[in-house]
Amino acid sequence: MTFWEHLDELRKVLFRSAIVIIVLMVVIFLNKNFVFDKIIFAPIDSDFILYKWFGALSVLLSYPAIAPEPFHLNLINIELSAQFFTHVNISMTLAFILSVPFILYQLWNFVKPGLYEKEKRAINKAFGFAGILFFIGVLVGYFFVFPLTVRFLGTYQVSDWVVNQISLKSYISMFTWLILIMGIVFEMPALASILSRMGIINKSFLKKYRKHAFVFLIILAAVITPSGDAFTLFVVGAPLYLLYEFSIVVSRDIDK
Repeated sequence: MTFWEHLDELRKVLFRSAIVIIVLMVVIFLNKNFVFDKIIFAPIDSDFILYKWFGALSVLLSYPAIAPEPFHLNLINIELSAQFFTHVNISMTLAFILSVPFILYQLWNFVKPGLYEKEKRAINKAFGFAGILFFIGVLVGYFFVFPLTVRFLGTYQVSDWVVNQISLKSYISMFTWLILIMGIVFEMPALASILSRMGIINKSFLKKYRKHAFVFLIILAAVITPSGDAFTLFVVGAPLYLLYEFSIVVSRDIDK
């Protein structure tokens, strides 16, 4: 195929992916009450499942200190068009998240004809693995990282004289950023698996530079955390390092 023929195939991939995203976006947009009341705003109340888990764990361990106190966050809107564009933004973000497996499948079909059979076998499973890891990252971000971040920052006060008034725009910005970034960084093991099967890296290499990776991941966590506080840095940095260790496990060792 010529360059323009390849470009035409890529255009078809992008077009099919865009159609799926738009369809999902319309479905999500039409289910506004369920999406926002049951999903987006669920972490701002004590009834959220993570807080219930901590409460049950405190009873199980007979350690009341870990039981979360009653919590509710009031959001305010100070911009005329903010609520409408928030609705559109969330619809687009959730549509993209749900369409990731389809997008990865389309990209795989685009790349596959240019690979040798050995490369196809090596990378085929990794592409499927990548879709699963993305969803796991999104779920970790939604059920763990984001709620803890919101609960900590939303209730933190430098003085009783200063009352927190969290804007809708600030809340949604942190929600979409943390959810997406956790989904992306969870692709680390899949990327390591692909690179090791292509002979670019190996298990010994990742072990050798473990200390360097730790420093780099802490810096990366500081860059991607929207608030820049130490608590969010820890909540994001810890899963990143665990992912690096998991990348070592799934990588091949050429020396063997």
